[in-house]
Amino acid sequence: MTDQASACPSYQGPAFFSYGFRPFFLGAALFAGVAVPLWILVLAGIDDQTFLYPARDWHVHEMVFGFLPAVITGFLLTAIPNWTDRPPIRGYELMLLSILWLAGRLLIAMPWFTPLVSAMVDAGFLIAVAGLVWREIALSKSWDRAPMGVLVSLLAGANILFHVQTLSGAETDRPERMALAMVMLLLTLIGGKLIPTFTGELLTNAGRAEQPASFSRYDGLSIAFVGFAVLSWIVQPHSMVTGWLFAIAGVANLGRLVRWYGWVTWREPLVLILHVGYGWFALSLFILGVSILGIGLAQEDAVHAFTSGAVGAMTLAVMTRASLGHTGRPRHAGPLTVLIYVLVNVGAALRVFGPMTGLPTNLLLGVAAGSWSGAYLLFAMVYGPFLLRQSLDE
Repeated sequence: MTDQASACPSYQGPAFFSYGFRPFFLGAALFAGVAVPLWILVLAGIDDQTFLYPARDWHVHEMVFGFLPAVITGFLLTAIPNWTDRPPIRGYELMLLSILWLAGRLLIAMPWFTPLVSAMVDAGFLIAVAGLVWREIALSKSWDRAPMGVLVSLLAGANILFHVQTLSGAETDRPERMALAMVMLLLTLIGGKLIPTFTGELLTNAGRAEQPASFSRYDGLSIAFVGFAVLSWIVQPHSMVTGWLFAIAGVANLGRLVRWYGWVTWREPLVLILHVGYGWFALSLFILGVSILGIGLAQEDAVHAFTSGAVGAMTLAVMTRASLGHTGRPRHAGPLTVLIYVLVNVGAALRVFGPMTGLPTNLLLGVAAGSWSGAYLLFAMVYGPFLLRQSLDE
C-alpha cells in the first residue's frame, strides 16, 4: 500500500480524518487497552459494571464485533484507494463513520437508550462499512476485490444475528462462530497476499537469494481447507469432520508459512511479526481441530489462540507498518515497536497455555490481559502522535 494523501491536495480538513487508518487504528488500540482489563475486573468480581448484555456476551461482542471491525475498517479504507484508483474516504464521511463506531461501543457498554436502539446503532456501523466497500468496488469496477465485500457483509450479518439472538434470550454461539470464521478467511486471504509481498521486498533489498514461493495450487488448497473447516464449524461445531478439517487446515497453512522464508527476516521485526502472526494462525487452526477431537487444550483456550495470538499479532503488525509507511516514516521497527510485539505475544501465550501451569486463574488472566492490552496502549502512546498529525511527506 502506498500513501495517496499527497495525490489528493484538495483535502484541507484535519489530518486525523485524512485516511481511514488514523481514527480506526487509534480507536481500536485505545479500546483494546481499556476493554480487556475491564473484562478481567468484571470477571474477578471487582467491578459491577452493568452492560447492555450479560458480561460474557459483552466481552465477546466487543472484541469480535467492536475491536476487530475497527482494525479491519482501518485496513480496508486505507487499501481500497490502491485497489480501485479512487480517492480515499476522508473528511466528514470518515468522521461520521468513526462516530458511529464509537457510539456503538458506548451504547453497548452503557445502555442509555432501549436495547433495540442500542443494537441498531451498533449494527449500523458494519452495514455502513459494507456499503462503502461495495460502493468503491462497483464505481471502480474492481470486481476482483468482491470477496472482501462479501466477507464484510457476512460479518455485518453475523453482528445483526448476535443482537437478534441476545435480545430474544437465545444462545449466541452461532453468530460468534460465523464472525470468527469470516475473520479467519480474511486473515488467510490478506495474510497470504501481504506476507510474501513484504518479505520478498525485504529479501530483495537485502540482496538475499531466497524468495517467498509464488501463489500456487498449494496456497489455493490451504485456503480451501480453511473455508471448508469454518463452514463445518458454523454448522456442526463438535463433529469429528470439523475437527479433522481444522487440523488439516492448520498443517497446510503451516506448510504455506514455511514457503515464505520467515526465519530469514529476523533482522526486521516489522516483517518478522507478520510471520509470527501467521504462525499463530496455523497453530490456532490445528489446536482448535484437535480440541474438537477431544485432544489437548479446551476449545475456549484453542479459540483464544486465534483471537489473542493470531489476531493480536497480525493486527499490530498491520497497524504499525501502515502507520509508519502512510505517515512518511521509515518502515523499520524501533525498540518500542519491538516491545509492542513482545507484549502481545507474551499475553497471548499466557492466555492460551497458562492454564497448563497450574497457577491461579485470576493471576494468569490478569497478567495475560495486562500484557496483551498493554501492547495496544503502548501502540496508542507511540503511534498516536503520528496518527494525529500530518504525514511527514505531505
